[in-house]
Amino acid sequence: MTKKHFCYLILALIITGCSTNPYKTTEKVYDQQLKTLENQITSKEPQAIPPVSPVVIDTTYAQQLGIVKDTLSKTGSTYLLNGINTEWIGTVNFNLRKPSFIIIHHTAQDSIQQTIKTFTKTKTQVSAHYIISENGKVVQMLNDYLRAWHAGAATWGKNTDINSSSIGIELDNNGFKPFTEAQIGSLVALLTKLKKDYNIPTQNILGHADIAPGRKQDPSALFPWKTLAEKGFGIWPDTILEEAPFDFKIEPALRIIGYNTKNLSAAIMAFKLHYIQTDVTATLDRKTIDTIYSIYKKQVQ
Repeated sequence: MTKKHFCYLILALIITGCSTNPYKTTEKVYDQQLKTLENQITSKEPQAIPPVSPVVIDTTYAQQLGIVKDTLSKTGSTYLLNGINTEWIGTVNFNLRKPSFIIIHHTAQDSIQQTIKTFTKTKTQVSAHYIISENGKVVQMLNDYLRAWHAGAATWGKNTDINSSSIGIELDNNGFKPFTEAQIGSLVALLTKLKKDYNIPTQNILGHADIAPGRKQDPSALFPWKTLAEKGFGIWPDTILEEAPFDFKIEPALRIIGYNTKNLSAAIMAFKLHYIQTDVTATLDRKTIDTIYSIYKKQVQ
């Protein structure tokens, strides 16, 4: 073998050695975990909603139906503006993101069939994870880990992208009639499951109006927030209201609770729609001020 050929051989060995992927083992683990998570978010099997006492639930409807299928994929090299290309090395420590809010809506439509039709048309650009009919039937339309388009332009505290951190539940109701016992029974059962599955804080179960003051009014003033709070889903003012201090500031208090106060009147009305309900005007009477103070204290505890 000539010296020249020997040099070529050494060079070939060096190139071969350099091309070996030192992360081959962890990449395999990554791929396996990715496949597991992909199966998890594409499963369409119904899941039982747990019975909740003393609410009586018709088990015929305690199933979740059809979710939108999605896929996961690895990320390749990405070109950055400074001329650098990113390098892909998969980690073995990851899981799916989990929701930390639940937002309750009413559909403002005539039937659950109409709402399903709305959520299955591309042009509407709106969706939710669950719909609950008047008779208690629960239809799931999107896996809990995926991002639905139910909140729109909404904020709560410093969270400016509610869609990315929440589960949306739509109640089949036109906004002018009471919610049925069967419907609320299924809602309580579903909330029981979701709160446990994702460890969602009690105070993070809200209405659409809470996160979009002035723009949304759902669920309506007929929604039983007090009943839900008594069961651990949301907070409620004290039965006997403590009088707010003389120097208690309304706007900062509402902001600390979570409301967007850029339009203070809208924020007051949204608060009253949730916590007072018999009066949803922007009037700041004694009861309203003391109720805000009561919720403020619970929020900062």
